[in-house]
Amino acid sequence: MPEPRIVSVGLSPVGRTDLTGRDLFSAALAEAFEGLPDPAEVVEALYVGNQSERYEHQIMYGTLLAEWAGLRDIPAERVEGCAAAGAMALRRAVEDVRSGRYEAVLAAGVEKMTAGGTGGATDSLSAAFDRALEQRSGITAPSQYALLAQRYMHEHDVTERDLAGIAVKNHANAARNPRAQYRSEIDVDTVLDSDYVAPPLKLFDCAPVSDGGAAVLVTNETVAADLTDETVTVAGSDAAAHNLAVAERNLTFPEGAAAAAERTFEQAGIEPGDVDVAEVHDAFTVCEALLSEAAGFAPRGRGIECALPPEERSEGWTDVHLSTSGGLKARGHPIGATGLAQAVEAYEQLTGRAGDRQVDGAETAFLLNEGGVADAVTVTHVLEA
Repeated sequence: MPEPRIVSVGLSPVGRTDLTGRDLFSAALAEAFEGLPDPAEVVEALYVGNQSERYEHQIMYGTLLAEWAGLRDIPAERVEGCAAAGAMALRRAVEDVRSGRYEAVLAAGVEKMTAGGTGGATDSLSAAFDRALEQRSGITAPSQYALLAQRYMHEHDVTERDLAGIAVKNHANAARNPRAQYRSEIDVDTVLDSDYVAPPLKLFDCAPVSDGGAAVLVTNETVAADLTDETVTVAGSDAAAHNLAVAERNLTFPEGAAAAAERTFEQAGIEPGDVDVAEVHDAFTVCEALLSEAAGFAPRGRGIECALPPEERSEGWTDVHLSTSGGLKARGHPIGATGLAQAVEAYEQLTGRAGDRQVDGAETAFLLNEGGVADAVTVTHVLEA
């Protein structure tokens, strides 16, 4: 069975921009193929993660970006899973290469969220909620995650100051990331003094509205050897769909995420304690705490310690370094590109290209990208140097 390898990655700067979605993709594509043959000489299929057509009133993103990349007469399609769309595109590419269907597949992701304004982004994200049980009540993404945060705080004696620590940590990481939307450090008081968006979540507990594009080239080992000597192996890949409505599931433990993570670790033949760096979905600060526990990095109720250096965490925690990119919270969260932005960070960490963010000796990375609210759908990957 062919071994999927990530051979090159590209990511546009993340933030608010006048660039269109296709331009953001072009920036990512140019970076990914710098020093490589033209995409048309390599790529046999294309998958595009894209959350919503409401931002740019654009569907058919597979065909559009294939045309924009100079790719003709190959399979090209958009995949959608709200904020997990980018990781779904990567998983499709990995599975195509692993099955032998294709030798080289491009996974791309793009979102032009600012085109819809705050109201458009709120409405588009709300489309990921159960229409009958949730949307008609007017509930929004911040209020959904606020429900999880309130319950988590109640059950585990967690405070708003604990949540603020996650934002501080991720802003510190983003300050060393040249592509990040927010490249300035903050302190706990800055978070606590910001306005509530949905109690207990404040402005600095929430990921921003972002524009961005990402591209990840996945090939088999033979093609990889012809293109570069710096590759990353995809050792595990899985996904899990859980209940869509928040009221229909465990509020303080993402069971679907835990199942996907466990299967991915089994595929890779490793345990959570073997992971050096992890990009764990943190659209809201509480999300990183919950998903750190679901991934097996932290004991139940102690995921909040993801804000601490590994040596300061409680017994039962692993030594993983979390969200070294700055995470969704501070690197930015261009919905359809987010899962691939996670892969870009992991690739750079595992190939020693992460600059001031570099974790010494990083050899194994874990990616967890979720869509919906914390557990509606989860996509996980293990990457190895």
